[in-house]
Formats: sequence, structure tokens, C-alpha cells
Amino acid sequence: MELCSIASGSSGNCIYVGSDHGRLLVDAGISKKRIVAGLASADVDIKEIDGILVTHEHADHIAGIGVLSRAYGIPIYATRGTIRGIKGCSSLGTVDESLFHEISADLDFTIGGLTIHPFHIPHDANDPVAYRMTDGAKTVAVATDMGTYDPYIVDNLKNVNGLLLEANHDIRMLEAGPYPYPLKQRVAGDYGHLSNEWSGRLLCEIMHDRFSKIFLGHLSEQNNYAELAYETVKLEVTLDRNPYKGEELPISVAGRYEPTEKVVI
Repeated sequence: MELCSIASGSSGNCIYVGSDHGRLLVDAGISKKRIVAGLASADVDIKEIDGILVTHEHADHIAGIGVLSRAYGIPIYATRGTIRGIKGCSSLGTVDESLFHEISADLDFTIGGLTIHPFHIPHDANDPVAYRMTDGAKTVAVATDMGTYDPYIVDNLKNVNGLLLEANHDIRMLEAGPYPYPLKQRVAGDYGHLSNEWSGRLLCEIMHDRFSKIFLGHLSEQNNYAELAYETVKLEVTLDRNPYKGEELPISVAGRYEPTEKVVI
């Protein structure tokens, strides 16, 4: 399995996951030009993409879907509520109805030789999901835009070999930052975004010896920075009652505007 973040953050998200059995995008919240260039940096042709898995209908996850679908006719997989949100977004332009494929949380489906398992996440959107994908040998998950986590989410992230996990904000930066109070409440609430500390605590729940790569993603531009997210998550793992130390983990931070390296899981 291959994993590459093309862009990750509140200004746009697009993640590539693939193997010899199929190639997918998780979200398309940036321009077609940036997606094509980001894939090219990972030696992937946009015409090889078999589908776009959409997590939810917020603009930073769907902004490029209209242009991308019209240019390349890539199938779009999303829940009913998310499809409704995409269709209601006039800025996307016309999207061919035949490209939409409705999926449901906790019901597996296949694209090529990849099996995809969508699962519920708590976020203020119509019917948001995260995705777990496997080629039968290795498993990769993309889990962002979660206000909190529970045993159900932990179960869905156990035993993955590669992971892009949200570490959106530092709670002290959020509290002292420029956001208006209602927005601060939203971000820190149960249907907002996962803080650095909670990202690290979630990681403690799912650690195992077969992790090949962990990307921290969806960092806030105003309320976080890469070094702080990285060090906070590492510290949470180190302080937890588990056999792992943060500095020993294969963790790096996915950039807001630039692609990461393509990692072979």
C-alpha cells in the first residue's frame, strides 16, 4: 500500500492511497492543478485514479471535485448526506449524476482490488465518515475532522499499518487566538476537531509493532504549527502506560500546501 498527503489543513485536503490493486483519493479540497501536480510528485497519473472517497461536504474537502470530475470522470463515493451536501454546493458547478456512488458507514465496498471500510466520525456535517482501506495484506486509514473519539473509532483504527490522523490545534493557542468565541467553541467541541493532545491519546490506544507510517494532518493555520503538533503527540505517547516511546515512532507532519513523500506501507 502507498500513502501520500497532497495537502492537509483547513485550507484544503487531498490524500492519495493506492497499491497495484487500485488508486484512490480521499477528498479533493484543492485545485485540479495542485492535485495533478501532487500525484505526479508521487509518480501517479491522475488518469490512474479509480475513485474519490469523500469524508464530508465542507469546502476544504470538496472544492476541487467539480473541475476534477468534469475533466477526468472519476467516480465519487460518499454517504447520502454528503452527496446531498455536494449537490447543494453551487460553486462546484455541474457534476455528472452518474459519477456519484452512495456508500454507508460500516458497510464495506470494493474499488478494484481494494476493500474500503467507511466509519462514522463526530463532526458538524451531514453524515461524515473516515476511511480504512486494505489490499488484503496491508491496511491504511485516513481519520480527520473528529471532535472526539470513542471505542468505536478506536476499534476501526486498530491494526492499521499506515495512518493519517488529525492533530488540528493546540488548545492553549486556540483559547488565546484570534477566533471569535463561538468558533473556538465549535473547534474544541465534540463535533469539531481533534487537538494535539487528544490525537496523541488516540494514538496510544492503537499503537502496535507493525506501524510503518503515521502522518499528523489537518493542522490549523491559526492555532497550531508542525513542531508543536509533532512534539505534543510524541510526548503523549511517551507519558502513556505503554511500551512505546514517542521518538521511536515513524511520525511526521503532513504539510498544508506541499505533498509529503510517498510512503510504501
